[in-house]
Amino acid sequence: MKMNNIELPAEQTPEFSSVDETSLIVVIFDSNPGQKLLRDNPHILTHCLDSIIAFSNSHLMQKAQNKLAVMACHSKKSEFIFPGSGKPLDVRQIDGQYETFTLVEKTIKQNLAKHLAGESPMLNTESLLAGAIAMALCYIARLQRSKSPGCMLNSRILVVTGSSDSAMQYMNYMNVFFTAQKQNVVIDVCALDQHLSLLQQGCDITGGLYLKIPQLQGLLQYLLWVFLPEPPIRQKLVLPPPAKVDYRAACFCHRELIDIGYVCSVCLSIFCKFSPICTTCHTVFKIPPLAVKAKKKKIKL
Repeated sequence: MKMNNIELPAEQTPEFSSVDETSLIVVIFDSNPGQKLLRDNPHILTHCLDSIIAFSNSHLMQKAQNKLAVMACHSKKSEFIFPGSGKPLDVRQIDGQYETFTLVEKTIKQNLAKHLAGESPMLNTESLLAGAIAMALCYIARLQRSKSPGCMLNSRILVVTGSSDSAMQYMNYMNVFFTAQKQNVVIDVCALDQHLSLLQQGCDITGGLYLKIPQLQGLLQYLLWVFLPEPPIRQKLVLPPPAKVDYRAACFCHRELIDIGYVCSVCLSIFCKFSPICTTCHTVFKIPPLAVKAKKKKIKL
């Protein structure tokens, strides 16, 4: 029987196989040029990018069913740089390198160059990491719906950033952290420059790993050692001991981390100082009367 060839449109959604489990990792790379790390030495961006590309190819090399997505995060926008939204590149084998590895490298570098084109470095601008994690969770949820019934998709998110902690995005962080916990998505964080207490909370909530690397020159070694193994395998490896998690909350009035504060009994908003009216839900509270100490009577002798 002769059958006609039917050309189907190419889609960016990865195909799944029901033979084995599929491991998906979404790498979020903070490419904000306003980071102190990049302002002091712009050449570090190339070093970090090469390490992420090598880490991504190592993940694809572990198993044929493994899937990869890479995002670039900026102070104004976040977008996927792999897989690209446009037409796939025509990649040929170069110096014996596997075509898939060449495709990953060229696609990430070209799309990141477009992502950073025309963006002027702005000082003291926060990276939209919470929004990037939300986009990654939406991408994972879409792949969960499109997979075949017999396939199991294990998803995790790796955040590589050198930005400082941002209490302004506290509510956004908490929303994406608990959403990832509900979706059984592990969030890992690789801090390049400073300690990030809020992202450390997200790692602890979702069961991921948080690591502040001591030397930036060994970024690739830390990525392969700590973050390449999947969460079930990490229990059998000797990994850096977990640090104590700082669970301080950020106040809604000044967006600063506080140790002791006031909580609204209606909307659970947190404030560093007492206010008779909640600025979030506008609930009016009764001011408790001040206790007046009774004066001691003098005893006449």
